[in-house]
Amino acid sequence: MSSGSKGEAMRRRVLGDEWVDKPRPEFLQPFQEWVTSAAWEQVWSRPGLDLRTRGCLTLALLAALRSEHELELHVEAAIRLGVTPAEIQEVLLHTAVYAGAPAANAAFSVAQRVLARLELLDGPGVGA
Repeated sequence: MSSGSKGEAMRRRVLGDEWVDKPRPEFLQPFQEWVTSAAWEQVWSRPGLDLRTRGCLTLALLAALRSEHELELHVEAAIRLGVTPAEIQEVLLHTAVYAGAPAANAAFSVAQRVLARLELLDGPGVGA
């Protein structure tokens, strides 16, 4: 994967250098190249939606799919993109209506853990 690609630049912008620079097994390299091209260059880099909207959609979809590991990464990415904890709360509440309470319950748990780690929670509610 070329370090100067549009996909890699977007991936770094959304996920951060620390995540992108993590050492990964050589076995994963072909998959990582495909994800960088397909997701980050061909989709995330399109002009039709702003990055905050893409971040919110990603949270809802990962919650609906019960992809908690990826959701954890993308809660932090959403914060990096300017999505507030209160907006994350609304996205997950909205997801509950369409994806079900168990999926949203798991997603809320993941989001709360990430937001607490980032010190973005105020008391019993969610900070702005």
